[in-house]
Amino acid sequence: MTKTVGIFLGSLRKGSYSKIIAQELAKLFPDDYTTQFLEIGNLPLYNQDFDDLGPVPAEYVQFRAAVQKLDAALFVTPEYNRSVPAVLKNALDVASRPYGANVWDGKPAAIVSLSPGTMGGFGANHHLRQALVFLNMPTLQQPEAYLSHVDQFIDTAKGEVNNQGTKDFLQSIVNAFVQLIERY
Repeated sequence: MTKTVGIFLGSLRKGSYSKIIAQELAKLFPDDYTTQFLEIGNLPLYNQDFDDLGPVPAEYVQFRAAVQKLDAALFVTPEYNRSVPAVLKNALDVASRPYGANVWDGKPAAIVSLSPGTMGGFGANHHLRQALVFLNMPTLQQPEAYLSHVDQFIDTAKGEVNNQGTKDFLQSIVNAFVQLIERY
């Protein structure tokens, strides 16, 4: 039976490093897995009044339905100001509300954070983990994925990873994530 992994990007930038890494990761899943990039940049900022008083934006309804159908979630994100980019946090909020209707619930998750700096998105990775704990998402613990100096091992013109060691590391993440998904 095919399993579907939703991929969520923390960067909306056209030439996003996150997107290049995510596309590389998507290619590494086994044949009985499907990956799906879910758009989060079009979601209005979460406002509880939409759920309580209506009308609920169509983007919320569509996004919640798409997340509900997933078997697992892969988050690939940069770090903004030592934390999670707002667009990614908003997506978590939209799909976890209204209270009691959390469509993330129980879905295995993995996080790959990255940065052209030396910390590899450590702050974003750990802040995201805090939210995923509350959302009841079993999250891949090892290998941890903090990709520092990301600009040095990708070819932005071709949109691909150009370093075999990095490709091998990404494969180890996917392999461990698949094992986690299979447990659930």
